[in-house]
Amino acid sequence: MSTVAPLWLWFFFAGSVLAALFVDFVVLRKQGAHEVSVKEAVQWSAVWVALSMAFNGLFWWAVKDSTGDVALANAKALEFLTGYLIEKSLAVDNIFVFLMIFTYFAVPVAYQKRVLMFGIIGAIVLRTAMILVGGWLIAEFHWVLYLFGAFLLLTGIKMWWAAGQEPDLEANPALKLLRRTLPVSANFDGERFFTVAQGKKMATPLLLVIALVGMTDVIFAVDSIPAIFAITSDPFIVLTSNIFAILGLRAMYFLLSAMATQFHLLSYGLAVILVFIGSKMMLIDVVKIPVFASLGVVVMILAITMVWSVRTAPNIQSDRS
Repeated sequence: MSTVAPLWLWFFFAGSVLAALFVDFVVLRKQGAHEVSVKEAVQWSAVWVALSMAFNGLFWWAVKDSTGDVALANAKALEFLTGYLIEKSLAVDNIFVFLMIFTYFAVPVAYQKRVLMFGIIGAIVLRTAMILVGGWLIAEFHWVLYLFGAFLLLTGIKMWWAAGQEPDLEANPALKLLRRTLPVSANFDGERFFTVAQGKKMATPLLLVIALVGMTDVIFAVDSIPAIFAITSDPFIVLTSNIFAILGLRAMYFLLSAMATQFHLLSYGLAVILVFIGSKMMLIDVVKIPVFASLGVVVMILAITMVWSVRTAPNIQSDRS
């Protein structure tokens, strides 16, 4: 697959990601284990979105400067924006699964930052590898697009039927396997993955949480990678829109975890988005849906679902009274 991005922009992107990871994981880690407030989560979420949009602006300028084609630059920047929004939307469902895992294991809020750090690094590595493999498959075997589309369509239908139901984490086969393989202590030991209890070295519950978050990364990467290929085949846009959506995952988690009840119907909207993208991919050689139209559909679905969620959100205060 070919790309319109100049070579220097690839290096700039790699440097930007490394710098972002350094700030997020090294500089902020010096703050120690502390509970992230909603205000702090909002501020950092805004920072990550602003950086993503600034990068898209640089991408637009680089394409225009290297090709002299403003229309092409506009189209590619729009593809990045649409891909970024789709991946950001799908990350929301990922976050709700993280929230379920943290709640099940009663992970203290102060320790959740470290788990999310490993989750983000794992997601970046996994998605980069899967994008390279997926790009090669699509370039060599065009019919793979139909398989991706069918997979997204079925996933969307499955997500719709599962929306609103409480997943049974206790029945998770991966969790059962981990518990049979590793002796696990009953309590946390700070942010440590291993501890000594009853004279034996044991894994802490935090290690099980890390393992489950990693498995969740794999599952959601399988969903999200085909989704972005429905928007563009440019490997640079596929990779960058994915990674920039992931970089703000930790801040977005703490923001959405505080508003989980307000957006309790969001899974239905994400299911509709997956069905739309899957259908678009399966009809790619029959009906060409413009990127701008795809962006409008995604924004409309998210807006309707969020408004619907807020209007029908349970009144916690009245329930308590």
